[in-house]
Amino acid sequence: MNMLAAQEGVTEEFYSREGYRVRLDDKRWKLSKDVDISVPAVAQALSADMYMSFRHVLAFYAQSSSPAHVQNLFYRCKYYLEATADQIPFSVESLIFYRSLLDKKTEWYLGTLRGLVRRWADLGYAGMPIETLALLDKWTLKGNEKGYAVQSMCPDSGPLTDIEMEGVIAAVITAYGDDRLELIDASYAMTLAMTGRRPGQITGLKIKDLIQQSDRYFISFPRAKQRHQLWRTTFNKFAVVEDLWLLLQQQAVAVKQVFADKLGIDVPADLVPELPLFPALEAIDIKLELRTQLRGDRLHAPSTAVNHAMDRVAKMIKLVSERTGLPVHLNPTRFRYTLGTNLAREGKGEYVIAEALDHSDTQNAGVYVRNIPEIVERIDKAVALQLAPIAQAFQGVLVISESDARRGGDQRSRISNGAANLGTCGSYGFCGALAPIACYTCNHFQPWLDGPHEAVLECLILERDRVLEQTADKKIASVNDRLILAVSDVVNRCCVMKKEVSHE
Repeated sequence: MNMLAAQEGVTEEFYSREGYRVRLDDKRWKLSKDVDISVPAVAQALSADMYMSFRHVLAFYAQSSSPAHVQNLFYRCKYYLEATADQIPFSVESLIFYRSLLDKKTEWYLGTLRGLVRRWADLGYAGMPIETLALLDKWTLKGNEKGYAVQSMCPDSGPLTDIEMEGVIAAVITAYGDDRLELIDASYAMTLAMTGRRPGQITGLKIKDLIQQSDRYFISFPRAKQRHQLWRTTFNKFAVVEDLWLLLQQQAVAVKQVFADKLGIDVPADLVPELPLFPALEAIDIKLELRTQLRGDRLHAPSTAVNHAMDRVAKMIKLVSERTGLPVHLNPTRFRYTLGTNLAREGKGEYVIAEALDHSDTQNAGVYVRNIPEIVERIDKAVALQLAPIAQAFQGVLVISESDARRGGDQRSRISNGAANLGTCGSYGFCGALAPIACYTCNHFQPWLDGPHEAVLECLILERDRVLEQTADKKIASVNDRLILAVSDVVNRCCVMKKEVSHE
């Protein structure tokens, strides 16, 4: 018998890979800040001896594998036991029956279960029939389907289009600037949009991971999904724009202050770099030494915090997709898909995409190269006018005349294209954006009813065609597509308003 099995009555508690102490008889096994498992949920389906064996096998995985992997193993086993409740657990008959319930997309469930069964037998724990092992060894099982959302360009779960992505970034910036979005939610959203990192990598950041080297800015992300590696032991440095770095610096300042408020004293200077950039404030224990609490992941926000933040962001910005005419659904995975898709569209290979997405190999990067979505080659005036109401890229307010606009009495607020005035800027603050190009997608812009908006639209479309003809690069030519839709929306609204005014 294996030595681990011989110690069955001795090993009553253990430490998970992330340093959490767990007892075998705990009702919930908390393995990390993100994962806790209700192990007794399978107790009724197994005999007492088999349940003891199962817990020891799961404990073996918990000490050496990622918490997410342990959780996956547990739930695959749980669902198998529930589906075969009338069968003897892990019998040949039960496995044959279970396989009959699966299809091509779900056959990988059994593949995961097979790995658990083999490890169970290798460790020498009781309960695994020899004939079951022989059967599983004979079967060829399909792996987990990869990249369906990317391949299908699903408008709900797949990569975002350029117009959608530009809309998300612009809307988040506007909402944060108007104090409608919290700093932490804006930080989550912009980090996802500009880096495509996994939630666990973002919540695993510490203040010291924000790096400035001369005039370049980086985030040192802890790597995720690395087998047999502890939390925050390997890193990947990701170059970011100054705007994101400055936003995260604001978040760092806020974190430092909130820790000081919580503890009632300033955080020691040598511990400030160790503070989590996205903390779990409720986990702070004012009775324990801060230095000790900062050693593990306990003070870092759970990965689900990123998903919840994106739910709040989506509800706040209410961005409408030009593909569906419905609000864009936002989640962290879509931003990863978008990064990989855009790199493939730029002609990057599997190795470059795998590196950018922080993959350890290229097995998942191939789906992007094999599925390169086309950018619309040409947007003519008719198409733009038709898409405009769906995309809702225009964020301002149409006014009949200058006198009806906010700041209408201030000539400095006029927006011109160099030949004629187009509207009024309603903002009193400084703006460094390029007018009038940036104005049509700004919520402060108030276009005039009699402004030459149609001429602006025609110029933009001609310029798009010219760039495409000269460069043959649809990515470059499409850079102003969202602006074209915004101007088209203004043209449509002007037509409607002119009819309404004429009937009064």
